Amino acid sequence: QVQVVESGGGLVQAGGSLRLSCTVSGLTFDDYDIGWFRQAPGKEREEVSCINWSGFKMYYAESVEGRFFSSRNNAKNMTYLHMYDLKPEDTAMYYCVLVSHLHDFCIYSLRRPTSSDSPYWGLGTQVTVSS
Repeated sequence: QVQVVESGGGLVQAGGSLRLSCTVSGLTFDDYDIGWFRQAPGKEREEVSCINWSGFKMYYAESVEGRFFSSRNNAKNMTYLHMYDLKPEDTAMYYCVLVSHLHDFCIYSLRRPTSSDSPYWGLGTQVTVSS
C-alpha cells in the first residue's frame, strides 16, 4: 500500500522560512518524479515545483522561483520543499504528488498530473503566512 505523508507546515510570519517534508512508502521511491502543489481557499490547485527521479532536474513556478527549492533523499524515501522569504500569498494547503518517471512528469517543465499518470497524492500540510 502506497503512503504519501506531508509534514512541516505551520504558521509563520512574512519573511520567514519553513521546510516541508514528504515521506513515502510502498513503492520504489527513485522510480518516481515528485511534484509539490498548493491550493488556497477558493482557488484551484496550482503547481509549485517538481523534482525528477534523480534529483538533478527541478522546475519552479514563477511565483516561487528563487524562494522555494526542492530536494530529495532517495535513501530515506523523502523529499523536501525548502521555502524562504514566505509571503501571505503563499498561504495554502501544500500537497506532494508522485508520478512514475516513465510518464515524463518532470522532464521539461512543470505540469499537472493527469489520471493516466496514476499519481499518488498525499493529504497535504497547511502553511499559513501572516503579514
